[in-house]
Amino acid sequence: MKTNIISFAVGVGLLLVGCQQNLDIVNPNQVTAQSFWKTGDEALAGVNSVYSTLHREGTSRWTPFFYIIRSDEGRSQSPYAPIPNNADRFLITDTNLDFGYTVWRDNFIGVNRANQVIANVPNIAMDATLKNRYLGEAKFMRGLFYYQLVTLYGSVPLITNPSVVGDKPSSAPQTAIWAQIERDLTEAVAVLPTTYGSADLGRATKGAAYALLAKAQFQQRKYTEALVPLQWLADGDGKNVYGLVPNYRDNFLITSENNKESVFEIQFALNPAEYTDDDTETPNQNYGTSVAQFFGPSGIGWSDGEASRWPVYEFNEKTTAGARDPRLEASFLFDSTDVRGPNFTQIYGQTFTKRYGSDNKRVWFRKFQNDHWKNEEGYRSPNNWRYIRYADVLLMYAEALNATGKTTQAYAYVDQVRARAGLAKLSVVKPGLTQDQFLAQLKHERVTELSGEGHRWNDLARWGDLGPALADRDPGFKNFVKGKHELLPIPQLDRDLNPNLAQNPQY
Repeated sequence: MKTNIISFAVGVGLLLVGCQQNLDIVNPNQVTAQSFWKTGDEALAGVNSVYSTLHREGTSRWTPFFYIIRSDEGRSQSPYAPIPNNADRFLITDTNLDFGYTVWRDNFIGVNRANQVIANVPNIAMDATLKNRYLGEAKFMRGLFYYQLVTLYGSVPLITNPSVVGDKPSSAPQTAIWAQIERDLTEAVAVLPTTYGSADLGRATKGAAYALLAKAQFQQRKYTEALVPLQWLADGDGKNVYGLVPNYRDNFLITSENNKESVFEIQFALNPAEYTDDDTETPNQNYGTSVAQFFGPSGIGWSDGEASRWPVYEFNEKTTAGARDPRLEASFLFDSTDVRGPNFTQIYGQTFTKRYGSDNKRVWFRKFQNDHWKNEEGYRSPNNWRYIRYADVLLMYAEALNATGKTTQAYAYVDQVRARAGLAKLSVVKPGLTQDQFLAQLKHERVTELSGEGHRWNDLARWGDLGPALADRDPGFKNFVKGKHELLPIPQLDRDLNPNLAQNPQY
């Protein structure tokens, strides 16, 4: 699906007749809310503009960057000190820092665009089923943007109507934000289709809304409630739609996007008609993501974000055929991405040894990079971001079952994920685990299956594991202050404009 930004052309013509001439006149060429929301085509354009927010710098680059690099599986050795200090080492001194501010700004831009659809589309005379679908898509997207805002910032303004000049909304309690997310996603589930035709791949589906609803409930530790959407996905109608692809690596290649394992996938593409590979947000041009450039290995990309070494050692279990877990090679670029070592490991067309020497221990995330089809990176990667995969859903279902005292039933869903990797069933190698032991095993399973996909930070928060104890894995956590660094600071720039915004504790 191509998501398109609505461009409003503004022409200004002023006729200077005399010093008493009133120049505060309406421009007849300017599109306004009153003149725009009239047809089904305009409703579709409005919905597409909500999706297109995911192409903006703050949402396509820095939102995943903060989730991944702030967690213990990521790190930053960027020479630009504000990046490691603010996104890795918890040394935040400037709440208005440009790349941090874009996360706040662009997620709220997405909220406002969704609000416009939700407020205006009901008044359009058009096909009722299609109207309801558009509203469901907008509610799903508003739920997604608020899911990111509440897990990154905590208490934020809860805005459900289109913004107007002069608005100064107060910070809402996190409970109110979560309640709105659940309400939006529940309403989206009721009207979204289970599948789309090929022309609409990437739009929010019933399964995507169920999965995001479960994630929202998970972060509130509402495991009993989460069983309902997860059961639909893992054992109900969703089981006929989704499944695990045989080759794990296919989840991260541009040649196998939108496969049956994709529950919600952010669509990226090149726009050859207007293509330039720079770091400029140009309407109708940047359909790609620059996260690949910022995660690219030294000499390829900026290497502003990379992986810690410890996740590599989590892949310590052999397959039933005696081979190494194939997910390791698919997940990381390091000295032994090729099991034979640095002389055989290819890093964008050259051996690891040639690029970095044979004893370099740095590790880079491989998922969503483009080394499978070219030898460089850029600002406009077309590789889709698989936001929620079915493997994640299965592991979530296992966690919810375990948390609600159904550990025995939970094994089957972990076994599906392990079987795809060629590993023995957990029910065979570790039968009879207690509830706590099973959760400890799930923490391992989520690392080996989902590293570098943006889930780790919320996992650690949900489990209550964020804290200085993680410094053994990630030295940046030496600076972590409990009760403070679980959240990012609210940008002071917006607090200066809106005194009703409360700052997060200890900032």
